[in-house]
Amino acid sequence: MGRVILGSRKGKSLIFTAKTRLRKGAIKLRATDYLERHGYIKGLIKKIEHEPARGAPLCEVVFHDPYRYKLQKQTWVAVEGAHTGQFVYCGAKAQLSIGNVLPLAKMPEGTIISMCEEKAMDRGKLARASGTSCMVVGHSDDMKKTRIRLPSGSRKTIPSSCRAVVGIVAGGGRMDKPVLKAGNNFHK
Repeated sequence: MGRVILGSRKGKSLIFTAKTRLRKGAIKLRATDYLERHGYIKGLIKKIEHEPARGAPLCEVVFHDPYRYKLQKQTWVAVEGAHTGQFVYCGAKAQLSIGNVLPLAKMPEGTIISMCEEKAMDRGKLARASGTSCMVVGHSDDMKKTRIRLPSGSRKTIPSSCRAVVGIVAGGGRMDKPVLKAGNNFHK
């Protein structure tokens, strides 16, 4: 009796398949463009929804395409305090308020952030689970590198051009209620 390997769990037999058809798509920040590097762009939170197998709620943010007459939809991890109908701003000139996306260089020390990029333009990799957040600890003298504290407590130095969403990921307190028995996990 060996283990059921990950490939098999994901989609081999009938009972071990992951419910991927119910997923909402990739969770990413906007692709960096000229507008975000030198100004800002306004988006609107259209809806906040649940995704199976993810503790944090997701929000769908709609932007006007800066080059063509169409809308761009992005799915982000919702932060605490975000609501439908809220305007969010992305870019270097955006204000420091909850839900906005800014480069780390524009944030003062002590800012609470989530969905932070690890390398510039990778569209958000750190602190995406429910209730998690990073904190800007300090900037280097030349403002090229920024030190952040990760949810685990460890510190990491990343480029200051990396972007992040201001605020804590919503859905915190998920682990507070005791599970008590395996059936509760099975019927989640």
